[in-house]
Order: sequence, then C-alpha cells, then structure tokens
Amino acid sequence: MPDVSADQQTDTPRASDGPLAAYTTLRLGGPPGTLTVVSDPDEAVTTVRKAAAESRPVLVLAGGSNVVIGDDGFPGLVLLLRTTGIRVVEKTGDSVVVRVAAGEPWDDFVAHAVTEGYSGIECLSGIPGSAGATPIQNVGAYGQEVSHTIVAVHAYDREHDSLRVMSPLECDFAYRKSVFKGNDRFVVLEVDFRLALSGESAPIRYAELARTLGVEPGDRVPLARAREAVLKLRAGKGMVLDPDDRDTWSVGSFFTNPVVSAEAWAALELDAPHWPGDDGTVKIPAAWLIEHAGFPKGFAGHRVAISSKHTLALTNRGDGTAADLLDLARTIRDGVRDRFGIELHPEPVLINCSI
Repeated sequence: MPDVSADQQTDTPRASDGPLAAYTTLRLGGPPGTLTVVSDPDEAVTTVRKAAAESRPVLVLAGGSNVVIGDDGFPGLVLLLRTTGIRVVEKTGDSVVVRVAAGEPWDDFVAHAVTEGYSGIECLSGIPGSAGATPIQNVGAYGQEVSHTIVAVHAYDREHDSLRVMSPLECDFAYRKSVFKGNDRFVVLEVDFRLALSGESAPIRYAELARTLGVEPGDRVPLARAREAVLKLRAGKGMVLDPDDRDTWSVGSFFTNPVVSAEAWAALELDAPHWPGDDGTVKIPAAWLIEHAGFPKGFAGHRVAISSKHTLALTNRGDGTAADLLDLARTIRDGVRDRFGIELHPEPVLINCSI
C-alpha cells in the first residue's frame, strides 16, 4: 500500500477526481482511471476483491507523503483509504498495545500517544502520511523506527483472498524496507504498536536530537519535550508540511542512505560521517554524498529543486511535473555515482514512473 497524501480529505466515492496530485505531498501525479474513497476496513477489502474479479489494477493510497505518481497517473482503480481510529487492545503493568487504523494520520497518533503517556514513537513526531504506511516503509527518524514497536500488522492478502495478522518476523523489516514495500499483495488495514506506559521518552539515541535537548545520548526526557524538539528540528529542515512553504512540497528524503561493506568503505577513503552497523556494514549519509558531488541545497532543475533547507528533499516549486522531478533525481544519482562509485536508491514508491 503505497503512502500518498491525506491532506485533502474526501467524503464520497466518485468515478474521477482529477489529477492524483491533489492527494500527494509533492502535488504531482496524473489522473486515476477511477477513484473510490473508503472509510471502513471491510469496505476496503470488498472494493479490492471486486476489482480483482474484474481484473482491474488497484492502487491503494492513504497519507500521500512517500510516493511519486507519474504524469500519466494510474489507469486502474485508485482506492483512497480514509479509515480512522485508535484503541487500546491490551494493557499490562508497564506497556500498552494500541491498534491504529491504516488511514489514521500518523502524527495525530503520535500526538495522542504523547498525551496519553505512551512512550516509544515520540521521536517520530511530525512525519506526514498515514499509520498504515509506516510499516511499509519501516519509517524511522531521530533514532526510532516503527519496527521497534510494531507487534502485528493486520492485512488483506490479495493472493490468498484472506485476512492475516502478520508478526514482525513476517513483515521482514529492514532499513526503510518491509515485505509490503513494492509488493501489491497486501493491503494494510490496521497496525498494532506496543508502547511503554511512561511519561518519559525512550532513550535518546540520535546525537543531533540529544544536542538540541541538552542531554547525553541514552538519557530520557519528558515525552512532550522530546516531541517539541523533534518538531522544531523537522520544521527547520522543511520536513513538516506547510502549504505556503514550497520546501515542504516533497516526499521527505528522496534517497536512502547507502549501506556498504566495511571493505568498500575502507576503499573509498572518505573523510565523511558514517555509522558502522552491527553486521560489519557502514551506512553513509546520502546528503553528504549529494552535497560533495556538487548538488547543494537549492540546486535547481526545471521547475523543481533540492530544498533550500534539506539536501535530501527534492521539491516541486509549484509548476513542476513528475518528469521534471525524476530528471533531477537522475542527475543527482548519476553525479554521485560518477564522483564516488556509489549508487543512490529512491526511498519513495514510484508509481507508473521510474528513474
């Protein structure tokens, strides 16, 4: 289930709704074949099942922040998932399991968790999109990933026409990946998160966040304080949606940070920031590679540009097209490959387009 924008909500199904740009944070994307809005998980399953019987391709969209839809749009059925709901399904002495509807706006859930004293996702504040999209991408920021707290994903299995409750192992989580990404077999319906019952944050793992908070890595702070600091950091990078700020007309980070072997890292002989992994690999910041390959903040393509606030964000300046954006992405990818011999890979889901 690719993640696409929930900024504009709609109430009733209709045969067409103009360009899909209206439902993406990039504000890019051509028309759907047909478009249907659903607000109930059973209705979502019924709609997808009916489309399968008619041999119609289906694109499920929810929050809009991590997808690039081509200028030709999507020729099949586009299902806008508008399910909502947050409920406690289990409570123990020190933790709670919260079941969240796939269409629930993610940051609304984070704000709810902070207010209720549920700890574990506070550093994921301000991320646009829907709760159901977070396991697809294994969304992460500032030292937290949703795979740290997800205990089950409730999904419709289109291949076997069945409902499934999938464990974290079955979700096959990895860095910005899961069994769901790039795989239209599953439609995520609900997600279960196990969170600590605590007014304090999880240990602060990310150095930049620790500096902002004035604490040491590993320290804890009140949940509201952690959320406030993360929102401030994200806003400073153009990563909190603002309709008046073109720097936020993006999918967030367009490229994932490349991960290389220790041997490959040594051969590069780079004086660059990096993060050694437990498995002997090394993660290199894509932003550093992009900047040092000659693409600074604000680098402009045709009607699109790198954000003036964040090197990893490719932005629509208002009159761009998906083709423009992808041309810029190719230019950056090829420039980094030519300079460092490292291939950058896109983080968003690409629909009816490629780089």
